[in-house]
Amino acid sequence: MIIKGQATVVKHTGSHYLLSRLPEWDMFPAVLRGKIRLKGSTATNPVAVGDVVNFEAEVPEGVAEQELAAYVTSENTAVITSVEPRRNYIIRKSTNLSRQSHIIAANLDRAFIIATIDYPEIKLPFLDRLLVTCEVYNVPVTIVLNKVDLYRESHKEMLEAFHEIYEGAGYTVLEVSALTGDGVEELREACRGHVSLFSGVSGVGKSSLIKALDPSLEPKVGEISDVHLQGKHTTTFYEMYSLTSGGFIVDTPGLRGFGLVDLKKEEIALYFPEMLKVAQDCRFTPCTHTHEPGCAVKEAVEAGEISYDRYSSYLGMLDEEGKYR
Repeated sequence: MIIKGQATVVKHTGSHYLLSRLPEWDMFPAVLRGKIRLKGSTATNPVAVGDVVNFEAEVPEGVAEQELAAYVTSENTAVITSVEPRRNYIIRKSTNLSRQSHIIAANLDRAFIIATIDYPEIKLPFLDRLLVTCEVYNVPVTIVLNKVDLYRESHKEMLEAFHEIYEGAGYTVLEVSALTGDGVEELREACRGHVSLFSGVSGVGKSSLIKALDPSLEPKVGEISDVHLQGKHTTTFYEMYSLTSGGFIVDTPGLRGFGLVDLKKEEIALYFPEMLKVAQDCRFTPCTHTHEPGCAVKEAVEAGEISYDRYSSYLGMLDEEGKYR
């Protein structure tokens, strides 16, 4: 007999998927039926972790849908037939010269961008691209500074400056340490009852932080390369974890580049909250905030009301073409 139903993609490994009927955690394998193409999408992956999909599965007569996971195996997989419309998603452009893009995750309640002031050193333009993408696709976002035990004293001024820049722009910044447990309970509470994305560059300790949130989980934990103090990739697949404290976390491979997708140059400033707040006072509309006289954004930058580093990231997004770093 054929059972039809809906489930959420919780892991993507090449052409194979694991599904679960959230909020139940009852994973079973699935494959795609033919080529699924989403209308208007240029993404390399038509199905992403977090997607709600329709499926069919062949099971013995009399098996209820609640018993599905016991009968669907790697030899008898479910088949994904279609993808439901996404509430939101995070997408990035490939770091090479191709025009391809990749959906990182879909249907998120919030995103936590994991960063470090040092070990590895933070790259603000990369962080700002991620923040802009969250703004564009309506994903509430929080910045999580991990490994604060390593630099809270030695990099005190940099830490204070970071808080001033990003809290001044309107973002919440949490300080945590997966090693000491500092701030972990606050982060655990923020994840409770939600589907949350953990993303950031390689080496910032996403996997260690997930394990600190729930010691029963076994995400791969890597090391920092001594050569450039850059992280080594440890997570190779996009995967969702169920927290025993409540909620779900989508873990992603460490990112080394992040290109903006489907965003016109004249729209970019709309997704810098601190610029949007003052842009209505610009003399000209539209205003690129680069060369126009009477530009309220440039005046705010010169007055120190808008961070020059954030403004510099904005200019970089205006100019970037081809390769993204």
